[in-house]
Amino acid sequence: MKDPMNYVERFCYKHPNFGIRNLMLYITIGNVAFWILGAVNPVLMRYLTFSPYHILHGQVWRLVTFMLYPPSRGIFAFIAFYFYYLIGNTLEQYWGKGQFTIYFFTGVILTVIYGFAVYFISGINLELTATYIYLSMFFSFAVLYPNMQVLLFFCLPIKIKYLAYADAALFVVALFTTPFPLNMLPLVAVLNFFIFCGGQLWSQRPRRDSRNTVNFRRESRRIRREQEQRLYNHKCAVCGRTDTEFPELEFRYCSRCQGYHCFCQDHINNHIHFTE
Repeated sequence: MKDPMNYVERFCYKHPNFGIRNLMLYITIGNVAFWILGAVNPVLMRYLTFSPYHILHGQVWRLVTFMLYPPSRGIFAFIAFYFYYLIGNTLEQYWGKGQFTIYFFTGVILTVIYGFAVYFISGINLELTATYIYLSMFFSFAVLYPNMQVLLFFCLPIKIKYLAYADAALFVVALFTTPFPLNMLPLVAVLNFFIFCGGQLWSQRPRRDSRNTVNFRRESRRIRREQEQRLYNHKCAVCGRTDTEFPELEFRYCSRCQGYHCFCQDHINNHIHFTE
């Protein structure tokens, strides 16, 4: 069976203008705005979640606002905002705006379909947010950058892949401990992760005499895409700005990152260091 990503990449290659540039920036701005709204009047937050019953009774704005519902509450929510913005922005730079847009809204559409299906079949009205969509972004980030280190609790360096293992374990526990049909929501919401990264996970599985195997087709597409799009000398690994689009910016290479990674003047001292 062909990798679904082949069709996504082909579509994005034929439609280079498709997608929302800096999508995660807009999502984060919405998160912050609704966090402030919740801090001023917590009651209003109940009108932002996805709810099939209320949508069918006229509250159609919930189809949009549930995507912007803050993934965390309290003052530490801003850490989550920054973390998910960093992940989303990095995925957009890796895949391109078209593929990342498809990735994010695939999770949204799957969540909406599941919510309505449960409501029409069983009459259960699930009130949902985009929490598991953000989790699927984190899983994809962990597959692409497994050895990147972050500071857990601002002091303990830990690789992204270990955080992903812990989240995956909690994910599996939730499948068996949460009442049906709510327990199936995490699985449905992260189907986009399996669509986009399942092929890469499969290719990375342990196999005899295949430790140095490279997916040449995928790598050739990636290199060709980068060469076609590279109309610059320097590009920030965080925000994606280039010296062609922003000639006034200063770009530097980080000596603490493993490999050659370029950053603009705004992110040279404000980024997660690459370890591989």
